[in-house]
Amino acid sequence: MAPPSKWFWTSCRIFSACFRLHSSLSSEMIENMDKKATWDRVYADRSSKTSTFKNFEWFFGFEAVQNLIVPLLLTEARPEAPLQVLDMGCGTSALGPSVYQRCPVPVRVTCVDISAVAVRLMQEHARAEAVRPGNRSSQLAFLELDCTQLHKRFGPTSVDLIVDKGTTDALLKSKDGKRSAALVLKQCLKVLRPSGSLLQFSDEDPDARLLWLETEARAARVEVQEVGDLGGVCYYCYGVSPRPNVQR
Repeated sequence: MAPPSKWFWTSCRIFSACFRLHSSLSSEMIENMDKKATWDRVYADRSSKTSTFKNFEWFFGFEAVQNLIVPLLLTEARPEAPLQVLDMGCGTSALGPSVYQRCPVPVRVTCVDISAVAVRLMQEHARAEAVRPGNRSSQLAFLELDCTQLHKRFGPTSVDLIVDKGTTDALLKSKDGKRSAALVLKQCLKVLRPSGSLLQFSDEDPDARLLWLETEARAARVEVQEVGDLGGVCYYCYGVSPRPNVQR
Protein backbone atom coordinates (compact mmCIF):
# COMPACT_ATOMS: atom_id res chain seq x y z
CA MET A 1 0.00 0.00 0.00
CA ALA A 2 1.27 3.46 -0.86
CA PRO A 3 2.24 5.87 1.91
CA PRO A 4 -0.67 8.19 2.92
CA SER A 5 1.16 11.22 1.52
CA LYS A 6 1.21 9.73 -1.98
CA TRP A 7 -2.50 8.91 -1.86
CA PHE A 8 -3.12 12.48 -0.64
CA TRP A 9 -1.31 14.15 -3.51
CA THR A 10 -2.89 11.85 -6.11
CA SER A 11 -6.33 12.66 -4.70
CA CYS A 12 -5.50 16.36 -4.77
CA ARG A 13 -4.56 16.18 -8.46
CA ILE A 14 -7.79 14.35 -9.27
CA PHE A 15 -9.70 16.93 -7.26
CA SER A 16 -7.99 19.71 -9.22
CA ALA A 17 -9.11 18.19 -12.52
CA CYS A 18 -12.63 17.74 -11.19
CA PHE A 19 -12.67 21.29 -9.91
CA ARG A 20 -11.74 22.67 -13.32
CA LEU A 21 -14.49 20.59 -14.89
CA HIS A 22 -17.18 21.46 -12.39
CA SER A 23 -16.22 23.70 -9.50
CA SER A 24 -19.42 23.37 -7.43
CA LEU A 25 -19.13 19.66 -6.60
CA SER A 26 -16.06 19.89 -4.33
CA SER A 27 -15.47 16.82 -2.15
CA GLU A 28 -18.83 15.34 -3.13
CA MET A 29 -17.39 14.54 -6.53
CA ILE A 30 -14.40 12.67 -5.15
CA GLU A 31 -16.75 10.40 -3.21
CA ASN A 32 -19.12 9.77 -6.12
CA MET A 33 -16.92 9.56 -9.20
CA ASP A 34 -18.15 6.00 -9.74
CA LYS A 35 -21.77 7.18 -10.17
CA LYS A 36 -23.51 7.88 -13.47
CA ALA A 37 -25.56 10.71 -11.96
CA THR A 38 -22.39 12.57 -10.98
CA TRP A 39 -20.99 12.59 -14.49
CA ASP A 40 -24.31 13.41 -16.17
CA ARG A 41 -24.57 16.40 -13.86
CA VAL A 42 -20.99 17.48 -14.51
CA TYR A 43 -21.18 17.38 -18.30
CA ALA A 44 -24.68 18.87 -18.46
CA ASP A 45 -23.61 21.75 -16.23
CA ARG A 46 -20.46 22.41 -18.23
CA SER A 47 -22.34 22.26 -21.53
CA SER A 48 -24.96 24.73 -20.30
CA LYS A 49 -22.29 27.33 -19.58
CA THR A 50 -20.87 27.57 -23.08
CA SER A 51 -22.21 27.55 -26.61
CA THR A 52 -18.94 26.21 -28.01
CA PHE A 53 -17.90 22.62 -27.43
CA LYS A 54 -14.41 22.09 -26.04
CA ASN A 55 -12.77 18.77 -25.25
CA PHE A 56 -11.86 18.27 -21.60
CA GLU A 57 -8.68 16.29 -20.94
CA TRP A 58 -7.84 14.47 -17.73
CA PHE A 59 -4.09 14.61 -17.11
CA PHE A 60 -2.98 15.35 -20.73
CA GLY A 61 -4.01 15.15 -24.37
CA PHE A 62 -3.31 12.61 -27.11
CA GLU A 63 -0.05 14.26 -28.16
CA ALA A 64 1.59 13.26 -24.87
CA VAL A 65 1.02 9.53 -25.49
CA GLN A 66 0.69 9.12 -29.24
CA ASN A 67 4.18 7.59 -29.42
CA LEU A 68 2.98 4.83 -27.08
CA ILE A 69 -0.37 4.18 -28.76
CA VAL A 70 0.24 4.44 -32.50
CA PRO A 71 3.38 2.23 -32.71
CA LEU A 72 1.56 -0.43 -30.68
CA LEU A 73 -1.30 -0.41 -33.17
CA LEU A 74 1.09 -0.57 -36.11
CA THR A 75 2.69 -3.74 -34.73
CA GLU A 76 -0.75 -5.35 -34.23
CA ALA A 77 -2.18 -4.38 -37.64
CA ARG A 78 -3.68 -7.19 -39.72
CA PRO A 79 -4.99 -7.10 -43.29
CA GLU A 80 -8.26 -8.95 -42.76
CA ALA A 81 -10.01 -6.56 -40.34
CA PRO A 82 -9.64 -3.22 -38.52
CA LEU A 83 -8.09 -3.27 -35.08
CA GLN A 84 -10.66 -2.89 -32.31
CA VAL A 85 -9.77 0.02 -30.02
CA LEU A 86 -11.73 0.92 -26.89
CA ASP A 87 -11.42 4.32 -25.23
CA MET A 88 -12.83 3.45 -21.82
CA GLY A 89 -14.44 6.24 -19.83
CA CYS A 90 -13.92 8.70 -22.66
CA GLY A 91 -15.84 11.64 -21.22
CA THR A 92 -15.37 14.50 -23.66
CA SER A 93 -11.68 13.78 -24.28
CA ALA A 94 -10.23 13.97 -27.79
CA LEU A 95 -8.13 10.84 -27.18
CA GLY A 96 -10.33 8.32 -29.01
CA PRO A 97 -11.10 10.59 -31.98
CA SER A 98 -7.38 11.40 -32.24
CA VAL A 99 -6.52 7.69 -32.53
CA TYR A 100 -9.11 7.51 -35.32
CA GLN A 101 -7.59 10.53 -37.03
CA ARG A 102 -3.89 9.78 -36.58
CA CYS A 103 -3.58 6.00 -36.96
CA PRO A 104 -2.57 5.07 -40.54
CA VAL A 105 -3.83 1.46 -40.27
CA PRO A 106 -7.55 0.58 -40.15
CA VAL A 107 -9.05 0.88 -36.66
CA ARG A 108 -12.53 0.77 -35.23
CA VAL A 109 -12.44 3.14 -32.28
CA THR A 110 -15.31 2.87 -29.80
CA CYS A 111 -15.44 5.59 -27.16
CA VAL A 112 -17.59 4.56 -24.20
CA ASP A 113 -18.71 6.40 -21.10
CA ILE A 114 -21.26 5.90 -18.36
CA SER A 115 -22.58 9.42 -18.95
CA ALA A 116 -25.22 9.70 -21.66
CA VAL A 117 -24.63 13.46 -21.68
CA ALA A 118 -20.92 13.10 -22.46
CA VAL A 119 -21.65 10.57 -25.22
CA ARG A 120 -24.26 12.85 -26.80
CA LEU A 121 -21.88 15.82 -26.73
CA MET A 122 -19.16 13.78 -28.42
CA GLN A 123 -21.53 12.46 -31.07
CA GLU A 124 -22.75 15.97 -31.87
CA HIS A 125 -19.20 17.33 -32.01
CA ALA A 126 -18.00 14.54 -34.33
CA ARG A 127 -20.90 15.18 -36.72
CA ALA A 128 -20.34 18.94 -36.67
CA GLU A 129 -16.59 18.66 -37.25
CA ALA A 130 -16.80 15.87 -39.86
CA VAL A 131 -13.65 14.29 -38.42
CA ARG A 132 -11.57 12.53 -41.08
CA PRO A 133 -9.92 9.16 -40.41
CA GLY A 134 -6.23 8.36 -40.76
CA ASN A 135 -7.25 5.38 -42.87
CA ARG A 136 -10.33 5.36 -45.08
CA SER A 137 -11.43 2.01 -43.62
CA SER A 138 -11.35 3.27 -40.03
CA GLN A 139 -14.52 3.79 -38.00
CA LEU A 140 -15.45 5.88 -34.97
CA ALA A 141 -18.37 5.32 -32.60
CA PHE A 142 -19.57 6.68 -29.26
CA LEU A 143 -21.51 4.52 -26.85
CA GLU A 144 -23.10 4.88 -23.43
CA LEU A 145 -21.82 1.94 -21.41
CA ASP A 146 -20.93 1.09 -17.83
CA CYS A 147 -17.36 -0.19 -18.02
CA THR A 148 -18.09 -2.83 -15.39
CA GLN A 149 -20.29 -4.42 -18.08
CA LEU A 150 -18.05 -4.45 -21.16
CA HIS A 151 -19.23 -7.98 -21.94
CA LYS A 152 -22.65 -6.58 -22.91
CA ARG A 153 -21.09 -4.88 -25.93
CA PHE A 154 -17.81 -6.67 -26.62
CA GLY A 155 -17.34 -10.40 -27.06
CA PRO A 156 -14.57 -12.40 -25.41
CA THR A 157 -11.12 -11.85 -26.97
CA SER A 158 -12.46 -9.27 -29.43
CA VAL A 159 -10.58 -6.05 -28.55
CA ASP A 160 -6.99 -5.26 -29.51
CA LEU A 161 -6.35 -2.18 -27.38
CA ILE A 162 -8.08 -0.59 -24.40
CA VAL A 163 -7.04 2.90 -23.34
CA ASP A 164 -7.88 4.06 -19.82
CA LYS A 165 -6.87 7.66 -19.10
CA GLY A 166 -7.95 8.42 -15.54
CA THR A 167 -11.01 6.15 -15.37
CA THR A 168 -9.50 3.63 -12.99
CA ASP A 169 -7.95 6.47 -10.98
CA ALA A 170 -11.39 8.01 -10.49
CA LEU A 171 -12.89 4.69 -9.40
CA LEU A 172 -10.11 3.90 -6.96
CA LYS A 173 -10.46 7.27 -5.26
CA SER A 174 -14.26 7.25 -4.99
CA LYS A 175 -15.97 6.13 -1.81
CA ASP A 176 -17.42 2.85 -3.13
CA GLY A 177 -15.43 2.44 -6.33
CA LYS A 178 -12.66 -0.02 -5.45
CA ARG A 179 -14.83 -3.06 -6.17
CA SER A 180 -15.89 -1.49 -9.47
CA ALA A 181 -12.28 -0.79 -10.43
CA ALA A 182 -11.39 -4.45 -9.89
CA LEU A 183 -14.43 -5.55 -11.92
CA VAL A 184 -13.50 -3.21 -14.77
CA LEU A 185 -10.00 -4.70 -14.86
CA LYS A 186 -11.40 -8.23 -15.05
CA GLN A 187 -13.80 -7.18 -17.82
CA CYS A 188 -10.91 -5.69 -19.79
CA LEU A 189 -8.91 -8.90 -19.56
CA LYS A 190 -11.95 -10.87 -20.67
CA VAL A 191 -12.59 -8.86 -23.84
CA LEU A 192 -8.93 -8.38 -24.85
CA ARG A 193 -7.38 -10.64 -27.47
CA PRO A 194 -4.45 -12.77 -26.28
CA SER A 195 -2.13 -10.34 -28.07
CA GLY A 196 -4.05 -7.28 -26.88
CA SER A 197 -3.16 -4.66 -24.29
CA LEU A 198 -4.77 -2.45 -21.69
CA LEU A 199 -2.97 0.85 -21.19
CA GLN A 200 -3.77 2.63 -17.95
CA PHE A 201 -2.48 6.19 -17.86
CA SER A 202 -2.14 7.45 -14.32
CA ASP A 203 -0.20 9.71 -12.00
CA GLU A 204 -0.26 7.05 -9.29
CA ASP A 205 3.20 5.85 -8.23
CA PRO A 206 4.22 2.34 -9.32
CA ASP A 207 4.62 1.10 -5.76
CA ALA A 208 0.85 1.51 -5.35
CA ARG A 209 -0.57 0.77 -8.80
CA LEU A 210 1.66 -2.23 -9.59
CA LEU A 211 0.73 -3.91 -6.33
CA TRP A 212 -2.97 -3.40 -7.03
CA LEU A 213 -2.72 -4.61 -10.64
CA GLU A 214 -0.68 -7.68 -9.77
CA THR A 215 -3.13 -8.56 -7.00
CA GLU A 216 -6.28 -8.11 -9.08
CA ALA A 217 -4.93 -9.53 -12.36
CA ARG A 218 -2.82 -12.45 -11.24
CA ALA A 219 -2.76 -14.24 -14.61
CA ALA A 220 -1.81 -11.14 -16.57
CA ARG A 221 1.51 -9.57 -17.45
CA VAL A 222 1.93 -6.13 -15.94
CA GLU A 223 4.51 -3.56 -16.98
CA VAL A 224 5.11 0.13 -16.38
CA GLN A 225 6.95 2.95 -18.10
CA GLU A 226 7.08 6.68 -17.54
CA VAL A 227 5.07 8.92 -19.81
CA GLY A 228 7.07 11.87 -18.52
CA ASP A 229 6.80 14.98 -16.42
CA LEU A 230 3.89 17.13 -17.59
CA GLY A 231 3.04 20.29 -15.73
CA GLY A 232 5.18 19.26 -12.79
CA VAL A 233 3.49 15.86 -12.41
CA CYS A 234 5.07 12.53 -13.38
CA TYR A 235 2.69 10.27 -15.29
CA TYR A 236 2.97 6.56 -15.96
CA CYS A 237 1.67 4.06 -18.48
CA TYR A 238 0.69 0.74 -16.90
CA GLY A 239 0.45 -1.97 -19.54
CA VAL A 240 -1.63 -5.05 -18.77
CA SER A 241 -1.81 -8.04 -21.10
CA PRO A 242 -3.93 -11.20 -20.77
CA ARG A 243 -0.99 -13.24 -22.05
CA PRO A 244 0.56 -15.59 -19.47
CA ASN A 245 3.55 -14.23 -17.64
CA VAL A 246 6.85 -14.95 -19.28
CA GLN A 247 10.30 -14.75 -17.75
CA ARG A 248 11.61 -11.21 -18.01
